[in-house]
Amino acid sequence: MMQERLKRMKMRSWRRGTKEMDLVLGPYADAHLEGMSAQELDGFEAILAEQDQDLMAWILGHKVAPDVHLALLARLLAFAEARKGKI
Repeated sequence: MMQERLKRMKMRSWRRGTKEMDLVLGPYADAHLEGMSAQELDGFEAILAEQDQDLMAWILGHKVAPDVHLALLARLLAFAEARKGKI
């Protein structure tokens, strides 16, 4: 059951509809999903339920994200920044 959830989340991370969000969420999912707690997985799943336009605006700092997503978005951004130039 858990492996199915992780597989579904990885697929949703890599097939967002916009390439930019694929490149932010996909590598993060590959690197971190397996080690996440149930609560962290719930938070990531909530991020996956958001619209790409909103996610991009939050990540770029054009809009303020809902408080519930702030910590995870900060980790996503730090991960993406650390990978810059490796794509």
